[in-house]
Amino acid sequence: MTDEPLSTPSTLTTLTTLTSDTLADRAYRSIRDAIATGGLRAGEKVTERGLAEQLSVSPTPVREAIRRLEQDGLLVRKGPRTVTVSDIGDEALRDLAEVEVGLRGMVARFAARHATPAQLDGLDAILDEADDLLILIVQRKRDGELPQRHLNRLIDTMQRFNDALEACAGNPVLSRLLDQARVFSQAERRARRLERIAADPSFSLDRYASHRALVRALRARDSVNAEAILIADARGGLSDLLHAPRTAGESD
Repeated sequence: MTDEPLSTPSTLTTLTTLTSDTLADRAYRSIRDAIATGGLRAGEKVTERGLAEQLSVSPTPVREAIRRLEQDGLLVRKGPRTVTVSDIGDEALRDLAEVEVGLRGMVARFAARHATPAQLDGLDAILDEADDLLILIVQRKRDGELPQRHLNRLIDTMQRFNDALEACAGNPVLSRLLDQARVFSQAERRARRLERIAADPSFSLDRYASHRALVRALRARDSVNAEAILIADARGGLSDLLHAPRTAGESD
């Protein structure tokens, strides 16, 4: 590796400074998100030193992150000191999405086995909040307003639901795998969802109903049905996001 910086300063807005103990994991996610959102462009040369400087870490965790990204096919080593960003096509994104969908299904299966009554009550309470927000959003849209604040709260609420669902699974290994396999960062998902919901207030409403069905399946300890519901929901959600315009410059 050479000590030269990254070729474009634009990635400074995409790569997030890291302070956690799990620096290699976070470096991996930050670089991966920069690739997914276009902060690091196809064919662009990257270096350990350049990435480390932008992430405010030593080269060691970046070296591990680069190795993992090479294994994922997101970076390509063209020589002992030359690593470039792969050209990720639509087919590759669809393949990554299928991996994420499968892992989400496993989350539901484990949650059906391990979720406590209190955790399930918590999931229903979060969905109650989402229902109230959806009513407000639809009303404001009918009045010709753009309910940006409520849209942001809705996205935050459903992220809490997803986080709580992962906690129900009680499987930290599965959570780590899912975190590594996400096609889009949280910021990228937010940008795409806000754009779609703002254009169509009915966007994703059918999947909110499926969340209720998911909780009912979890209460019944029906792991097969819970997995099927979440796979269908995740596949539909990712399909919508994949067909939305890509938003450059977003990161976790």
